[in-house]
Amino acid sequence: MIIKKIVQHTAMLTLAAAVSISASSVHADSVNYIIPFGPGGESDVSARMQQSFYKEKFGDDLVISYKPGGGGAAGWASLNGLNGDGQTIMGVNLPHIVIKPAQKDVGFTTKDINTFYMFHYTPDAIVVKADSPFQTLQDLIDDAKANPGAVVMSGSGKASANNLAQIKFDKMAGIKTTYVSFKGTGASTVALLGDQVTAQWGYTTVGAKQGKAVRMLAVAMEKRHPLFPEVPTFKELGYDMVGGAYRGIALPSSASAATVTEWSNRIGEINADPEFRKTMLNGGFALLDIGASQMDAFMKARTAEYLLDARAAGLIK
Repeated sequence: MIIKKIVQHTAMLTLAAAVSISASSVHADSVNYIIPFGPGGESDVSARMQQSFYKEKFGDDLVISYKPGGGGAAGWASLNGLNGDGQTIMGVNLPHIVIKPAQKDVGFTTKDINTFYMFHYTPDAIVVKADSPFQTLQDLIDDAKANPGAVVMSGSGKASANNLAQIKFDKMAGIKTTYVSFKGTGASTVALLGDQVTAQWGYTTVGAKQGKAVRMLAVAMEKRHPLFPEVPTFKELGYDMVGGAYRGIALPSSASAATVTEWSNRIGEINADPEFRKTMLNGGFALLDIGASQMDAFMKARTAEYLLDARAAGLIK
């Protein structure tokens, strides 16, 4: 009898321990948040801004990892081969996921990417050094008209948001500028500060990071950025330009509808947090709230615009 009780007690302890371990594992679950670029870029910066808010709201960790290569293509091409159980998500960028597969076979198509939330964008901006003779956008336009091709502008890569903005603005303003692509916004900014170029097609984040070292002539937003109330929008100045580099998050295509909805709601909850919004705006970002239910319409509109601009510029066939 004593032996039987000992066996029963041991079995109960074993079961309790197993339940405890199982519960602990669930609580300690972490989500692998893959950034398809190297560390230090704006995709990485914004993911790390989300990290602490996710932990606070949902109790789990967002573990950020990197899969660089092909300007994001290596990561996106691998996305649908990952488990769709909701424990792995991946950052996505526009116009990258539209333009890259339109240029050549990169292992994925735009429709392959199961984007469930677009949470911000970095608005395009024309940036000059603080000591530049260009005090206004009109100053730059006048110079470019008087000296076609002589205004040299740095930007982040060919067929990037910066490059598409330069192409579109040159056409709208009736000017010709020279675009020099660099490997990322950081390198493009270094070229500006080092007087290698006349001006930069950068983002509002450049203004936030560089402060008084630079001056933004215009930003591609519907309304002025609250961090830069003195900087006009292109629209105010007569140029219908709103856009930049958009960032969102995707799941593997095998994720269930319920998983997609849950994740959309979670990122939406973070995006609605006043402190998170303040953090993003202080970094120069502009908030977006495009959830899963709105994504198809949003992507359709953005894709049509990007392909039209890229074809007009000869960047794609």
